[in-house]
Amino acid sequence: MKDIPVEKNLVDLFFRRTLYGFAVLAFLLLGGLFVFLIDLGLPAFKEVGLGNLMSLEWNPPLKSFGILPFIYGTLVSSLLALVFSTPISVAAALFLTEIAPRRIGAVFGFLVEMLAAIPSVVYGLWGLFVVIPWLRTSVEPFLRKSLGFIPLFSGPIYGVGMLAAGLILAIMITPTITAICKEVFGAVPRPLKEGVLALGSTRSEMLWIGVVSSSRSGILGGMILGLSRALGETMAVTMVIGNTAEISMSLFAPHQTMASAVASEVAEATGVHLSALGVVGLVLLLISGCLFLFLRWSLRKGGYSR
Repeated sequence: MKDIPVEKNLVDLFFRRTLYGFAVLAFLLLGGLFVFLIDLGLPAFKEVGLGNLMSLEWNPPLKSFGILPFIYGTLVSSLLALVFSTPISVAAALFLTEIAPRRIGAVFGFLVEMLAAIPSVVYGLWGLFVVIPWLRTSVEPFLRKSLGFIPLFSGPIYGVGMLAAGLILAIMITPTITAICKEVFGAVPRPLKEGVLALGSTRSEMLWIGVVSSSRSGILGGMILGLSRALGETMAVTMVIGNTAEISMSLFAPHQTMASAVASEVAEATGVHLSALGVVGLVLLLISGCLFLFLRWSLRKGGYSR
């Protein structure tokens, strides 16, 4: 057996050490970001206390820095987007992988993925001049008239608000969820689908049992990735959500997210106000980190990751 030349051993060693270096660098960057946000938010913890920060009122001139309305707005708008986007994304992925001819599937798949390349400010402008007037004149009056007895669809109609933010976010995360579902559905073994058909199932039953049901962990992974993007979206949400720091059950009411609060106030914030915005960023980072850990666990459980 021939010995491996020393030059190749050195190249392999250099390549391996380089990869290790980049991995450590990514870890250090994340750790540095975490330390920076803790250092930025520490004065707020010391001066106003945890009780003030976990309250419902955000009024910087009066030294009230309650971030719960921002957490509520972030979670509800993101979950609302997930509810709107997931069925459409799964259906689109099924159509592209199992129903559409190959050429048509390639074209439509490219168009869906192109949605991810549109800048968020463009979505915000479209939402401001198209979606909000449509909601204010057609959708929200109909919902209030039909379902006004439910708190979610009661209250004054503004156009801007939680419903508008949820719709815009749903459109923005649909390409992400669709792309993940396409990859997962494409990985389903053909013999599995043929076996389901051989047992007497219809094509729709095969798609549900053989493709969707066997890909639940992958679909969940796509949902978590889409949710992670929705949590951190800033500009589009800032333009359509109304930017009011309050908690309301109505989807018609204006709200504010953590990302939109930081984006709209950081330029003028000083002192404790700036420190409180650092706390908002820290909480958002922690929520995103928890979602990522849940994503890794769900993919590992489904056999999609080691």
